[in-house]
Amino acid sequence: MTDRKIFIIDTSVLLYDKNSIHSFPENDVLIPLVVLDELDRFKDKKGLVGENARYINRYLDDLRKEGSLHKGIKIANGQTIKVALSGFKKVPIGLDPDYADNKMISLALSIQENVENKVVLITKDINFRVKCDSLGICSEDYYKDKVTIEGEEAFKGYVEIEAYDPFTIDELYDYVKNKEGTEDCLENFLELFEDQHNRKPYENEYFCIKYDSKSFIGKYEEGVITRALKPGELLESFARLDIRAKNREQLYALNSLLDPSLPLVTISGLAGSGKTFITLMAAYAMVQAGYYERIVLTRNVQPVGRDIGYLPGSMEEKMNPWIAPIMDNLRVGLKDNNLSLFNTLRSQGVIEIAPLSYIRGRTFNDSILIMDEAQNATIHELKTVITRMGENSKIILLGDVDQIDTPYIDALSNGLTIVAEKFKNQACASHVALKRGERSHLSAVAASILG
Repeated sequence: MTDRKIFIIDTSVLLYDKNSIHSFPENDVLIPLVVLDELDRFKDKKGLVGENARYINRYLDDLRKEGSLHKGIKIANGQTIKVALSGFKKVPIGLDPDYADNKMISLALSIQENVENKVVLITKDINFRVKCDSLGICSEDYYKDKVTIEGEEAFKGYVEIEAYDPFTIDELYDYVKNKEGTEDCLENFLELFEDQHNRKPYENEYFCIKYDSKSFIGKYEEGVITRALKPGELLESFARLDIRAKNREQLYALNSLLDPSLPLVTISGLAGSGKTFITLMAAYAMVQAGYYERIVLTRNVQPVGRDIGYLPGSMEEKMNPWIAPIMDNLRVGLKDNNLSLFNTLRSQGVIEIAPLSYIRGRTFNDSILIMDEAQNATIHELKTVITRMGENSKIILLGDVDQIDTPYIDALSNGLTIVAEKFKNQACASHVALKRGERSHLSAVAASILG
């Protein structure tokens, strides 16, 4: 067997990431003919799926100038791309021979019998991978976007530290208050952090250092330790809303949300942990304080359970069912029971609803953009959103990575997890994982025992 592998690429991969066609250097890529038929059905769709289908079609058409797709064309990274006929071998008994996936299985079985190279079928479809494995075909997910977690858990945005003596905590309070013993205090803290976590702190990472009943809650940023402030200390207008952090993680999140120097904030947490509520209250307070001019709300409209189908009305009316959770939070936080304030702010353009499908090409200046249910978006969709942010703007991504409703992504390959991991040591970003439910006792218990 040679080192060069043959990768058969499924439609789901090409529609998920248009650059996947270039992602197998020094190997052979086969695109089954049936995949081209499937791409043709998606080319007129709006959004990234349609864009990806059109890109693959155009790229293959341009590639024909370099040679024959039937024989295979070598590209710059040493990879060859070939369009392969489907169904050289009879489809295994029990499988529908007219079904596209089964035609690809037939192709893979045929190639395996006639070449020494390792043959791998790449697909985002879990059931397709299971079928391949049961038939002796090597099949894998598309791993390019999937993050690798260091240690046993994903990045939370904060750590806990045990001090060896009470003087360490006293020194930290003196450090942030009077800047006394700056070098020694910082050096001792970094040594203690590395001793207990086997790494240096990331940019904008929060920590709680304890010794018996004494503690210090702070943040590490750009080589400096700062104290995590209470919401009223961060922004006076927030204090008037009478909203308080109900736990330490919410305190961390509010410090990032109310910091205009952080243009990207990601917050993950189980249902009822308060991520949407504190984000909306912080955004409203920042607009009222004059840091930003408007709040833009969007979300990935992936339904839970059976879809209710097409909705009547204007674009904003169609979005109303999807932003109902946002209106519920504003009703409570602003004591706006009949939503008169919400409707007034919306009519004045202070609050805008922006469907994700229509966000490409826009630029958001002087805005706070809040994207709820970001765990249901791919990294390619989130890249589209994040790159829309203009001058003096802030984007906040919210979601629960344990409640993913979109096919082909999971806890390690969804956009929210990838953004949090890839930005975890950037000075422009902050991430906080909320771990406690605050909606109600029932909600917290249900999230815990029902999995």
